[in-house]
Amino acid sequence: MNQITDINKTSKMLKTGMRKARIGISRSHILTYFLLICLSFLFLYPFLFLLITSVKSPKDLQDITVNWVPTTLYIKNYAVAYEYLYYFKFLKNSLVVTVLSVLGNLISSSMIAYGFSRYHFRGRNLLFMLVILTVIIPVQTIIIPMSIQYSNLGWANSLLPLIVPNFFGFGLRGGLYVFIFRQFYTGLPLELEEAAQIDGCGAARTYLRIILPNAKPAITVNLILSMVWHWNDYYEPIFYITSSDKRLLPQVLTSIVHNINNSAGAAEIANQEVVFTLGVLMAGAVLVLMPIVLVFLLLQKQFMEGVERTGLVG
Repeated sequence: MNQITDINKTSKMLKTGMRKARIGISRSHILTYFLLICLSFLFLYPFLFLLITSVKSPKDLQDITVNWVPTTLYIKNYAVAYEYLYYFKFLKNSLVVTVLSVLGNLISSSMIAYGFSRYHFRGRNLLFMLVILTVIIPVQTIIIPMSIQYSNLGWANSLLPLIVPNFFGFGLRGGLYVFIFRQFYTGLPLELEEAAQIDGCGAARTYLRIILPNAKPAITVNLILSMVWHWNDYYEPIFYITSSDKRLLPQVLTSIVHNINNSAGAAEIANQEVVFTLGVLMAGAVLVLMPIVLVFLLLQKQFMEGVERTGLVG
């Protein structure tokens, strides 16, 4: 009987302990989820505000009681923004700068990083430190000398200052791309290259046939980072580009209200109350962001895998 009583007591104690553990786990999970939801909302709020405001009618925008849920989906904001952004005209400029700059960054940064990771020469560590130093130098301190330099080269008021430096690893974020590639190359086993050399591959062939195919994670990470940087860049183009025909989409977005007010149909638009400045601006911002967001969504999985394999996260 005593043994049975002891067993029952032990069973009750175990059940009580399990209940307490479950309560503790559930409470910790609830707190974790609550914090994650709060942080997510903090980061998503600007984007949610952008999307919701872009489909609000002038009446909803003027009504302080309408915050999150518009009474109607006012798609005309997008039509007006598309028209006065001259979307496809300046989309071409943004695509040219982004595609060529990303290509230049990938080619130059991967080659520079391979040299830093595999070749030993005097001053290598010092030189690499100087390359990394370029990442933390404020853009504002070097933009004027760079602008003067490009003007002396005859590149003023053209897209060349935004494209050509990237083919030499000189972009404002070139040091970051070199660092990412170098971190990845350092983790590649030397046996791959030694085996290729035994088979008769030279340095160039080893790099093209062995290194680059295995560097897809680093290529994906740099592709996304470089693409986002060049697509969204507003600061550099305003120094290099003065011609209205050569502007990029972010530059045009800031002048969309000016374009509307100076248009031939501005009076008619105002009379019909088709447009309200804030709604059109938000719709224009969505149109500018849409291409880069779509590309990121398509490559999101590869990007996260690349971030882990390049050592950017622990």
